[in-house]
Amino acid sequence: MTEFVYFYRGYEAPASPEEMQKKTTKWMTWLKDLSDKGHVKSLGDPLQPTGKVVNGPTKKQIIDGPFAEAKDVIGGYSIIVAHDIEQATELSLGCPIFEDGGSVEIRPIRQME
Repeated sequence: MTEFVYFYRGYEAPASPEEMQKKTTKWMTWLKDLSDKGHVKSLGDPLQPTGKVVNGPTKKQIIDGPFAEAKDVIGGYSIIVAHDIEQATELSLGCPIFEDGGSVEIRPIRQME
């Protein structure tokens, strides 16, 4: 089995507490189903919309961030276990983020020797 990270992009905060509860329930149901089938190594956590970006080869520049279009900001992540990238992709199809126009980026985790 291989480990993959799901990066959740483009999440929009719900307008009401009731809507937040509905979305949370959908996410927890989807993740519990994956977990019950042995595919979740780490649920991960939602990420705050703030942070810093550090770049520059010698003189480091530090700016407030992340500065990306809302649809491109990573809002959270999970670590998933699957046989291959095709299965990891298939498992992502039930993610509730698609209902809000978001996306799931799936990346294999390279094991260091």
